[in-house]
Formats: sequence, structure tokens, C-alpha cells
Amino acid sequence: MQNVDLFEVIERDPTKVSGAWIFRGTRVPVAAFFENLKDGASIDQFLEWFPGVTRTQVQVLLDRALPSPH
Repeated sequence: MQNVDLFEVIERDPTKVSGAWIFRGTRVPVAAFFENLKDGASIDQFLEWFPGVTRTQVQVLLDRALPSPH
């Protein structure tokens, strides 16, 4: 995962989902992922509910979006 850039897994296009950040190749907003986690869903549940999103996309997003504890 170290070599994968955040923008390889998410994208923003004004013609898709009103320009919201989405998982690349889908119409699933990144915000939906964080909202589901906040509401208690697991990553596995999210991936089940949004089958176009891959585990790799989620892992890269979390690795890049959340600060390192170091």
C-alpha cells in the first residue's frame, strides 16, 4: 500500500455525484464511508453494502487520510 497514491483510489469530478470526492470508478462518496464508520458499521459491512469499492481503496484512504500515530 505504501506506493499507492490517495488520488489513485479517490477522484473528484463535477459531473459525478455533484463533484463530491468518490471512490475512483464508482459513484460512492468518500463521505459515505466515514459516515457509516461513525454510525458503527465495520469496514466489511461497508464493502458488502457498496460492492464497487475495494478493500484496497479503503485501506489506502485510511492510510493517507488519518495521521500516523508516530
